[in-house]
Order: sequence, then structure tokens, then C-alpha cells
Amino acid sequence: MRTVSGIQPTGNLHLGNYLGAIKNWVKMQDEGECLFFLADLHAITVHNDPAELASNCREMVAALVAAGVDPDKSILFNQARVPAHAELAWMLICNTPMGWLDRMTQFKEKSGKHKQRASLGLYGYPVLQAADVLVYQATHVPVGEDQKQHLELARDIASKFNSDTSTETFTLPEPFIGKTAARIMSLRDGNAKMSKSDPSDLSRINMSDDDETIARKMKKAKTDPEPLPDNMADLAERPEARNLIGIYAALADQSQDAVIAEYAGKGFGDFKPALADLAVSKLSPIRERFEELRKDTSAIDAILRDGSEKASAMARPTVEAAYAALGLLRN
Repeated sequence: MRTVSGIQPTGNLHLGNYLGAIKNWVKMQDEGECLFFLADLHAITVHNDPAELASNCREMVAALVAAGVDPDKSILFNQARVPAHAELAWMLICNTPMGWLDRMTQFKEKSGKHKQRASLGLYGYPVLQAADVLVYQATHVPVGEDQKQHLELARDIASKFNSDTSTETFTLPEPFIGKTAARIMSLRDGNAKMSKSDPSDLSRINMSDDDETIARKMKKAKTDPEPLPDNMADLAERPEARNLIGIYAALADQSQDAVIAEYAGKGFGDFKPALADLAVSKLSPIRERFEELRKDTSAIDAILRDGSEKASAMARPTVEAAYAALGLLRN
């Protein structure tokens, strides 16, 4: 099993990032071969301040390592250091029908009413996403609900390339859905994902928040006046309550049913302090380690160099096979 997954180096990692992806990455390290990358080539599909992007990449590495991603167990790198991503992406772009990209929903969402101003990179970045996993012959890709369409596209692109060239150049990756994958919603609106772009800082727990701030935000989280029921089905129309139960379960490595059974009949005056204490106990060591690591930029750069060298060596045979399949002369 070879798993490949990436994360945007946007800075300001929050609880949704940790529980929704990174916590599972840490577990996956012991289940097979893992490559984790910072998607800095994806980041430049929209305008970025160069100095800020470089800083965010280093901070993201510090955050990932602090959260438990081990460079000795996994390959941790950034896309820009591995030219194979861009090389393969161009070959795949030349083999991908525009009609397939027209169906991708995220371009429509991100470009909004300004489609004509959006970059070609923003339109075509799903093909780079396909290259990100196909170049390593990934067998599995962790996906949430909002990424399923992109993995389906990657499989379609791989199948078309193999068929058009009468080769077996690419492995078709399968979705990997972690048993404890959590979809963490805003603390102010249980129907919206937790996001760093939300104007209210009370909507999220930042991984850089101190203990007092974490506790305060959890206690101020939006809820309702009803006590907790004895089953999850009764929370179907209570999104904020359901979200807090989900956060507790993910932090405690328990099922949501186990959490609801423990707190059935109790109000949020009892539950939210317990959730705050749990969050502080789990996140405080990560924050302290992160603060140490982020200061050592030379160590972070060494991690990225080492990971990129390993990733480049793994990617090269696939790129050469793709060139050969297309009849492109290399020697």
C-alpha cells in the first residue's frame, strides 16, 4: 500500500485540518508507505506573497512534524522541489479533454463571477492533482467528500492515458477513507466547515492558540438549550451539538456513540468544560513542539531536501515511462 496526500501551505493550521487529515496521516505511517507533500505549486494558482508562501511552507512542516508526522517513517516534501510533478502534469494536460475539467465544481466555486480573470492554472489544477498521485504509482489516496470528484478524475485520466498509449503506465489509485476521519465544522455555524477564512476567530481553534484561548472558544461555541440525547440519530437536526460531539470523539479516539452514551441527559454546561479540558490536553503538547520547531529553519529545510530527494527518485521512473509511451525522445 502506497499512500500519497498533500496539503496547501496556507498557514494558520486549525483543528479541522488536524482532525480531518493530519491525525489520520500519523496513523497511516504505520500502515504502509506514505508520501506527504506541501502543495506549493497548487498555491500559486492564485496570487500569493512570495515571502509569505515560503514562510507558510516552513511553518506547515513544523506543524506536521509537531503533530506526529515522522520524516523517518514518511516522505515529507514540497512539490516545487520535485520537477516530476510539473513534467507529468503537462503530459497529462495534453491528454485531458476540456469537457472533463468543465465539470469540476471547485473551479466554479473559486472563480465565482470572475471566471475570465481566473488563471489557467486554477482551471487546470485538477490535472496537477492527478499527476501528484499518479507520478508515485499511488495505490491509495485519502479523500473526504469534497475530494472524491478529483480522485475520480485522476482515475479517468490514468485510464485514458493507458488506453491511448496501449501501455500500463499508471496505477489507478483507490480512495482511502480513514475509520476516524472527522469533518469538523465551525464553532459558530454547524453547517459550515471550520475555515481559516471565516472572519470570526471564534469559529475555529487555531493550532497556535494558547490553552486559555482554546478553553474559551470551546465554552463559547454555539449550541442549543436542549440536553444531549442518548443516541446520535436525535442530533440529526442539531448541527452544532453534533459537531461538538464529533470533535470530542475525534480528540478522544472514541466513537460518537460512546461519547453520547457517556453524556446522555447532560447539558452543555457540563459537556463543554469537559470538551475544553480534553482539547487543551491534546493540543497543548503539539503547540509547544510546534513553537520549538518553527524557529529552526535549517532543520526544516533539511527535512524538505531529504524528502524531496527520496520523492524525486521514486517519481523519475514513472515520468520516463510516460515520455516513452508518448514517443518523446529523451536519449
